[in-house]
Amino acid sequence: MGLESVGDLILNAIFTKLGAKDAAKVACVSKSFNVWASEDALWSKFCLEDLDLSAPVDSHGNTAPSFKAAYKLWYGAFGMYPWHLVQRVKRCLDRLKNWLMTNFPEAATTLRNGVSEAQIDEAEKILKVKLPVSTRILYRFCDGQDLQGKGFPTTQNGSQLGLIGGYLFYSHLVNVYLLPLHEVIMKTQHIIRDMGFSKQSKFVLVAASSTFIEKLFFLNCNNGQLYVGSRNLVTDGEMMPCVPEGLNKQDAMLLWLEEHARRLEQGVIQLREQGNVRSICQFPEAEPFCTTSVTNGVKVRASAVFVPELADLEDDSEKFWFSYSIRISLVPEGCFVSGVYFSSCQLHWRHWIIRANDRIISDVNGEGVIGKLPLLRPGEKEYVYESCTPLPTTSGSVEGYFTFVPGSVAKAKGGPFDVDVARFPLQVPDYLF
Repeated sequence: MGLESVGDLILNAIFTKLGAKDAAKVACVSKSFNVWASEDALWSKFCLEDLDLSAPVDSHGNTAPSFKAAYKLWYGAFGMYPWHLVQRVKRCLDRLKNWLMTNFPEAATTLRNGVSEAQIDEAEKILKVKLPVSTRILYRFCDGQDLQGKGFPTTQNGSQLGLIGGYLFYSHLVNVYLLPLHEVIMKTQHIIRDMGFSKQSKFVLVAASSTFIEKLFFLNCNNGQLYVGSRNLVTDGEMMPCVPEGLNKQDAMLLWLEEHARRLEQGVIQLREQGNVRSICQFPEAEPFCTTSVTNGVKVRASAVFVPELADLEDDSEKFWFSYSIRISLVPEGCFVSGVYFSSCQLHWRHWIIRANDRIISDVNGEGVIGKLPLLRPGEKEYVYESCTPLPTTSGSVEGYFTFVPGSVAKAKGGPFDVDVARFPLQVPDYLF
């Protein structure tokens, strides 16, 4: 008795347990198996499981005549690569695109369609490198970002639509985007020519800040690790690894983007709007990296971000730099002191204790914050300010309090009161963005 005789239901159950490759092999056994293995419902399942496709489309988004045809087109385009890596890259980029489409559609429009195998081969020939396999696949799916498109919002300091985003403190504005392949070639050549990199260097520039502040991310094509330049990049070629050393460094750029997608999806980092311009902000918004305290109706949220482009690994006292963001607001009821509610209060003094590991290195008292005395009222947006501090160690913390006055400093309606700023960490993270 042949397997064809077991009945349609059993055959259907068997075929649904197969993967796409096995189904294609079984189709060659007999005509009846070929019919079963060609059922579009079966290939619909394979497309959904392997490629997260709910419609029969090719890798460019064009409609295919069937799910089987769609899978064949995908395999024809990417079958030269390890299939698990193709699946992983697609899922990572889908996560990023879905988040952008939902939350930041103006940035989603900057993502470029992928390049061809021939274009990657030509880039490797020009730069005399071999890109890691996962990086090749990334560029096949998405050729970085186009920030020069017509209608894309920009500021006098550059575009704020970078996929990685950044931070602002004082005049230090950073917003990191993914370079398209033609910029990878052009800017890597510029660095080799003008920054003293060796012509035999296997570093290529893959991401950078679109603003006037220089922040550069390099992929080492020898070991696959991703690096970011420090303050001493130009003079000493100093860089820091962006992905934990214990992971597969050949997939460093993919690991970096996967971690970024996780942080976005889980709300660890979010969008911030300044004026009419929105951008992805690297200051953490979730515990334990962001702390929250409420004292007498005044809410303070605080977090910090490591600033690798200011790091000086040769400086024993100011080796690592951190920027911290303080967000202050008033609860809807207003502030209350000794059982009395007030419709406003004004910050007058600050007190900071900064630690390197557990050692106090700075104890600061001063008037206001960055020269201002913010006045808080219920229902208004958070008052946000950023500053920075160096540490000699990779970890530390900041804590302290603000002294507020009910009403205003000029017309106080009661005695001053202190508002806690819960301790928040200063930490060089595993992943650098």
